Amino acid sequence: MKYYKSISIISLITFFSLLSSIVYSEESSSRFNVYSGMFDFSDTGKKSALIGFQHQNEDLNKDTFLGNLSPITGVFVTADTAAYIYTGVQANYKLGKINFTPSFAPGLYSKGDGKDLGHVVEFKTELQISFNFLSNSQLGFSYNHLSNASLGTKNPGANSYMFNFFKTF
Repeated sequence: MKYYKSISIISLITFFSLLSSIVYSEESSSRFNVYSGMFDFSDTGKKSALIGFQHQNEDLNKDTFLGNLSPITGVFVTADTAAYIYTGVQANYKLGKINFTPSFAPGLYSKGDGKDLGHVVEFKTELQISFNFLSNSQLGFSYNHLSNASLGTKNPGANSYMFNFFKTF
């Protein structure tokens, strides 16, 4: 139950952070990703549908020797009431209309009635491929892995796939 309280507080902080980044400036550019897929598809006993939301403030993108990097913040919830809230960084590589986006995001996980991943702190690594669909919109597919890096007494991990819709405002 204490994890639900932590997730709720962090969700509120995330919501107000997202809201402030949208309101920050009329010239501000925000990219939203709404996604749905299958949480831990490789574990037949604990796989579950998921839905999520991710925000990226494109004004914070930085060109580096690793490519174009930007911060991300998001949350997903599974049908088994497991939840993960995260913030991290992603790299953006454009190959014509195709976009390749690897990311890394530490976060807090609450198992709800879902899979016990062994610790409240989990790390999400993700690979995403998307293509420009309409003006300021993209469709994509992503795969991620959650792991606690052996912070807990067990570290079963979870592999998930998602279908993504991106919109830039």
